[in-house]
Amino acid sequence: MCCRRAFEPPEALTAAFIVTWKGRLIAERYGYGVDTRTPLEGWSMGKSITATLLGILLNKGVYQLTQPAPIPEWQTPGDPRAKIRIEDLLHMSSGLRIRAPQDPDYDPSGPYPDHLYLYTGGVDSYHYAATRPQQWPPNTVGRYRNTDPVLISYLIRLAVEKGGEEYLSFPQRALFDKLGIRTMRIETDPFGNFLGQGYELGCGRDWARLGNLYLQDGVWNGERILPAGYAKFVSTPAPVWVADKRPIYGGLFWINGAGQYPVPRESYYMAGAGGQTTMIVPSHDLVVVRMGHYKGETPGAAALRKALTLLMEAVPKHN
Repeated sequence: MCCRRAFEPPEALTAAFIVTWKGRLIAERYGYGVDTRTPLEGWSMGKSITATLLGILLNKGVYQLTQPAPIPEWQTPGDPRAKIRIEDLLHMSSGLRIRAPQDPDYDPSGPYPDHLYLYTGGVDSYHYAATRPQQWPPNTVGRYRNTDPVLISYLIRLAVEKGGEEYLSFPQRALFDKLGIRTMRIETDPFGNFLGQGYELGCGRDWARLGNLYLQDGVWNGERILPAGYAKFVSTPAPVWVADKRPIYGGLFWINGAGQYPVPRESYYMAGAGGQTTMIVPSHDLVVVRMGHYKGETPGAAALRKALTLLMEAVPKHN
């Protein structure tokens, strides 16, 4: 029933719908031309992959959440950006200035937004993000801007190469292989930098695997991949977003803190343009993946809400 609702009406253009309970696949359905191994564009769900790759480095002790982000372009004495912590980047609260369509004062008639230029500019995206000026002190304003996840990706590359590892195979070797993910691909800019802020593809089941890593607090097959408590960190509303009365963003994951979806408010999710969603509902041991085509975003979101409502009725809260 929930699978059918996720595909109604046809205008929702749903391409894949997957449900796991306690790590077991209990429901799935696919649209025309899509199957269990079809890579689908996740758009900004990639930000959560980026958070996961950083989590691997945190677990190894390479970085700490509270340390100032060691971005090379910020190391000139007196540079205010040197005070930006790694957790500020994860919280989308660095205070760096770019033009982003999600800003409250965004004017679509103005210049091309930096937020999109970081995808399309054909530039060294890491250097471009690192050279943006400071607009607010860090950890004072929360804004959904691509500079912050791009700079997390920059930190990942710096650490991997400093450790003598091969950078372009790092996501597959350190994360995807461990989870049995075989279809996930992250695109790069012309300089070989992963565009993990939202240029990636993966099949529905592989997104569900990633969601289950968090449902299991970063442990997979007995191996701790992410630090203990990291799932709690990414799923806790960022302080400055809460102060702005928007308890909806954590550590490169969205949070259901405003009741956007008919699931418990502590649920959290990966989200991408066009209605791409990987929902994690810890209280019900559920991971729900909905992938769809871009033009179906609005009816697709409504269809997902209906499907989630049915799941909440069918799947009991664990004791």
